[in-house]
Amino acid sequence: MSSRDVPFPLFDADNHLYETEEAMTKYLPKEYEGAIQYVQVRGRTKIAVLGQISEYIPNPTFEVVARPGAMEEYFRVGNPEGKSRREIFGDPMRSIPAFREPAPRLELMNEQGIERTLMFPTLASLIEERMREDPELIHAVVHALNQWLFEVWSFNYKDRIFTTPVISLPIVDKAIEELNWCVERGAKAVLIRPAPVPGFRGPRSFALPEFDPFWKRVVETGVVVGLHSSDSGYARYTSDWEGRSNEMLPFKPNAFRQISEWRPIQDSVASLVCHGALTRFPELKIAVIENGASWLQPLLKQLADLNKKMPNEFEEDPVEAVKRNIHISPFWEENMAELSDIIGVERVLFGSDYPHPEGLADPVSYIDELTGLGEDDKAKIMGGNLARLMSV
Repeated sequence: MSSRDVPFPLFDADNHLYETEEAMTKYLPKEYEGAIQYVQVRGRTKIAVLGQISEYIPNPTFEVVARPGAMEEYFRVGNPEGKSRREIFGDPMRSIPAFREPAPRLELMNEQGIERTLMFPTLASLIEERMREDPELIHAVVHALNQWLFEVWSFNYKDRIFTTPVISLPIVDKAIEELNWCVERGAKAVLIRPAPVPGFRGPRSFALPEFDPFWKRVVETGVVVGLHSSDSGYARYTSDWEGRSNEMLPFKPNAFRQISEWRPIQDSVASLVCHGALTRFPELKIAVIENGASWLQPLLKQLADLNKKMPNEFEEDPVEAVKRNIHISPFWEENMAELSDIIGVERVLFGSDYPHPEGLADPVSYIDELTGLGEDDKAKIMGGNLARLMSV
């Protein structure tokens, strides 16, 4: 339930749905049958990708989930008592229809006082990394997921819930085909993983010129690109330091991994600038979602320093390119006034991460963190900026 009325419409840049077991398999072509399976391990259902059981999401059926906002105290005051993750999360809850279907979700949004939202899948973030050796399989699974998302949620539900299909880029023509398919069905925003793109010749940046036909089509369609946190494959690097091969486990504490937690988004934005995509496509609309903002100032400082020392590497001021194209949905516990000073208040987006445990139980309470900002700026952050960005 909403804790208060707000005098302007709220547009949440970061909501999530919980997929069902058929989300990635219902429409998967026969030749890829078995690539994704749900298996029983000691009485618990797990997801297996290409025969490998994944612990990335502890309960991939989402029949039982952590309570929305379960980690609020953890992010607000820390963990001075050294509680275990289980103690921090508290008692779980049964998944409710609002987590699974758009009609009950809209009713819940009405109760919460949320006018519109971007709706991101949850389980989808494990796809690309676990299939990186098979680009054609990635495209097949992504399309199967998008077919399911469109069937169950649609990409534009009553002009209020904008579900984001996934676009993967290994084969550029297939990425363009997928983008067109989604846009034809009403998609106004898409989800792209902030990570090197898998490919037949190994990974590479999505900001290299070979991807220009895709970005050209993104600009033509006007869709917003959501760079949402995902499994970007960086666990491989931390595993090298720790001397063992580990899957990314977002819910298992690992202090060393946390040190470099925001490297994927920092590298992704740096690549968009340094490899020239933002300069070649100045009208690209990029929204960085669920990656916080702590990485931004160090990156801008580095870019300014590089531009001073090697201006021939940039066709324009790299800091200005970031400020023109990149919008950021910071975590609620970050300093929004400070971020507004760095990147401009027009580039800051409210995102609650509801109903994930790391997010807010009452999304509208995000406004309580906008200290030091006037009413006009609050209205922009809490919805106006995203409405403008998506032309709704």
